Amino acid sequence: MKIVQCKPASTALAAALSLLTIAPLVFTGCNNTGKAAATPANFTTGINNHYLDHPECLFTDTRFPFETSDPEKTKQMDTLVKNLLLEKSVETSIHVSRYTVAPAGTRYAPRFCYGHREVTSIGSFTPVAVANGFKETTVTYSYTMKEVPVWAESHDVQAAFPAMAHATTSQATTTITLAQSPVGWQVPD
Repeated sequence: MKIVQCKPASTALAAALSLLTIAPLVFTGCNNTGKAAATPANFTTGINNHYLDHPECLFTDTRFPFETSDPEKTKQMDTLVKNLLLEKSVETSIHVSRYTVAPAGTRYAPRFCYGHREVTSIGSFTPVAVANGFKETTVTYSYTMKEVPVWAESHDVQAAFPAMAHATTSQATTTITLAQSPVGWQVPD
């Protein structure tokens, strides 16, 4: 009778466990699948999600009531008065115009946001590289504005705020940095 020596059970078990540990790494690579892949579709999703929470606005730090004696600011604010978003009173003793939010303007005050960007195409992106501890890329994209309120489309408001007019009436192209995260590509804070 011949005796055949078998491998100990612990060696076979160790080999099986090592295969189970390595296999997911081999098949997933560097997590370049799904939402984390560096694709135009994933970049579009990340940029659009960012701008849903970061709309374009006329003012960044204006508080109401707002007072000014600057002729250019007065002209801009008077346009919003004409469109029933603000109310105006004049302090003649100190030569200042004072603006308060009108009832129709409460929905938009104090920043008077006029829509959000929506990506129409991805032009290009840089190779993904590690920066600030994250994989990042710089994306060049084109966009249009969505959910633009009626007052922002009026000719007098567009004349008073040319940057807003350009943003709401034409397609623009710009760049943005995106960072890879477990939930997809995001604009770093």
